[in-house]
Amino acid sequence: MTTTAAPAPSVAPQHRAPVCRPSLLRLSGVELRKLVDTRAGRWLLITIGLVVVAIVTLLLIYAEDSEQTFFTFFVTSLLPVNVLLPVLGILSITSEWSQRTALTTYALVPRRERVVAAKLIAVVLAALASLLVTVAVAGVGTLVASATGGAGTWQVDAALIVNGAIVQVTGVLMGAAFGLLLLNPPLAIVGYLLLPTLWSVLGELVRPLRGPAEWLDTSRTMEPLFTNHVTGEQWGRLAVSLLVWMVLPLAAGLFRTLRREVS
Repeated sequence: MTTTAAPAPSVAPQHRAPVCRPSLLRLSGVELRKLVDTRAGRWLLITIGLVVVAIVTLLLIYAEDSEQTFFTFFVTSLLPVNVLLPVLGILSITSEWSQRTALTTYALVPRRERVVAAKLIAVVLAALASLLVTVAVAGVGTLVASATGGAGTWQVDAALIVNGAIVQVTGVLMGAAFGLLLLNPPLAIVGYLLLPTLWSVLGELVRPLRGPAEWLDTSRTMEPLFTNHVTGEQWGRLAVSLLVWMVLPLAAGLFRTLRREVS
């Protein structure tokens, strides 16, 4: 007697859901969290806020009553913050290589330029947030000055706030550019602090370099931004200096990052 085997049950084909790559907005949010989650980034952000508060407090204690104005509080606070923000940009860019997370990051997001773009957006947002903190603390200092006998005047051109934003954003992007180019935190920090300073000193000491220094020394080209009025020629000098110290290192650093082997 022959038996007939039962037909095998049909298995419905399984359809896999399409894998969607994370949006640039989501990647930027991740990079913002990295700035806060890492110990170095967190303390650097805290230090920036404390420095602004300390400067305004010192001005309230030691500055002449006539100098206790929103303009003085705001402009004086921008200077040290503009030194610290580039370090934040460097740490954000180089963290993947210094903490050996580049393999994981670039495995999840193979297009490295999207990761770099997200990091740049994150540090720009951090720079704008620091500007808002500076404006807020300067405003509080102005209120305290007016209540304690200081000038406490609010006379300031809106262009000064815009110029302050340009100073903060370009500063953090210059730091990020050196981080991309060197991919090593100590080396990038030293390079960022040393090379422009060395060029500035040479521009003062070497007579043939004084002319080019007017166009390539960022300490000179950014100085007009701390005033209420910037001329067209001054904007041109600023653009040339940023081309040399920000755009070119960014382009070269991006090229290096895209081609570097991850191990």
